[in-house]
This record gives sequence, structure tokens and C-alpha cells, in this order.
Amino acid sequence: MKNLFFILLFIPLVSLAQVNDFTKTPQLQTKATYTTEVIPDKITLSITLSEQNTKGKVSVEELEKRMEKVLLENNVDIQKQLTLKDISSNFKDYFLKKTDIQKTKNYQLEIFDAVSAGTILKELESQEISNVELLKTEYSKIEELKIELKGKAILKAKKQAEEMVKNLNQELGPAIYISDLETNIFGRASGLNVRGLNSISNQINGDDLDISFDKIRIEATVTVYFALK
Repeated sequence: MKNLFFILLFIPLVSLAQVNDFTKTPQLQTKATYTTEVIPDKITLSITLSEQNTKGKVSVEELEKRMEKVLLENNVDIQKQLTLKDISSNFKDYFLKKTDIQKTKNYQLEIFDAVSAGTILKELESQEISNVELLKTEYSKIEELKIELKGKAILKAKKQAEEMVKNLNQELGPAIYISDLETNIFGRASGLNVRGLNSISNQINGDDLDISFDKIRIEATVTVYFALK
């Protein structure tokens, strides 16, 4: 039993020593970052249908029909791209103050390009539906892109290392340590720009609609240790 305990204790120590052996090797340590920008291809909007916005003149049901008509005319798959998130009414206020009951429905809509988003927003506005806000922007192939950027960062690190040893009486050897823990994504959640505003409620006026989305920036950083000959 004691022998078994000794073996189990010995194996991690040997493994740790092997991991740390590279620190005794003459080496060059370098870090490289590769960055790119992509246009979002998935845009999630929040659309609120409220009788209050029309001062009770248009019912939520009618606004819903108008919204669906606009979306269908713009080739939106309502079953897949439109989701009902919440429905409410002011029953409490009605009983306390005897005011008119007004209903509200909140939807989430997924659109796949800025041009379609602009057209849909303009047409919704013309149907008295203007309470729309950006929830998030995304890029569907982000994981594949991160892997590609890491590969390019590795090549950049190698080129940096080769330049650094040019004037030394040494040669660059194989990589003995690589870390790719640093991958950052910027601009994924707040990219809607309608006249500089993230909320687009009541900000669309006829043909003056100007909508664009900030690009999503992805950067991958690698740390590489090269042996020196």
C-alpha cells in the first residue's frame, strides 16, 4: 500500500518537472495580436405594440396585424424570426382608477442584414409602430473566425521572433510553449446607430431613415516561446 502511495505521489511530481523543463531551454518569448472586423449578420430587435402609443385609437390586435403584414412583405419567416416575449394590460389601474384598459405586447425580431432592418423599421413607422429598440448584434461564424485569427496570430508571432534573432548569432528553434487564452470581442451588443441613438423610438421621419450597425471587432492574442539554437 505504501509503495502504491509513493507511485501515485511520484507521477504528478515527474509530470510537473517535465512541464517546467522548457524554462531551462534558451528561448525567445513573444506575443502577437491579430484583429479583424466583421459586419453583423444577426440583428435582434425589440418591438413593443402598445395601445397607449396611439392614444387608444388602434388596438394591439390591429397593430399586430399591421406588423405581420410588413414582415411578410419583407420576406421575414414569422415562425422562426419573430417571438412573443411578453403581454400585459393595465387591469390594476382600471380597477383603481376606472380608466380604459390598454394592452401591450412585446416581440423580439431577428433580422440578418442592415438593409432589411432599415426597410422594415421605416414601414413599421408608417403603420404607427415606432417603439423599437436594438437588443444585440451578432456574427454567426464567430467561433470559426476566432480559430482563424489564432492561426494568423501564431504566424505573426513567428515572424516577429525571426526578425528579433536576425542580428544575433542564434537561430530560431521550434515552439516550446503556446498560449491562446486571450480572445476579445468588441461591439457585439450596442451597434445600432440611427442618428446617433441606440433607441429608435420616434426617431424615424419618412425618407430620412439612416440606419447602420457598428462592425464587430474580434482580436486574438497568442503567447509563444521559441527555443533558440
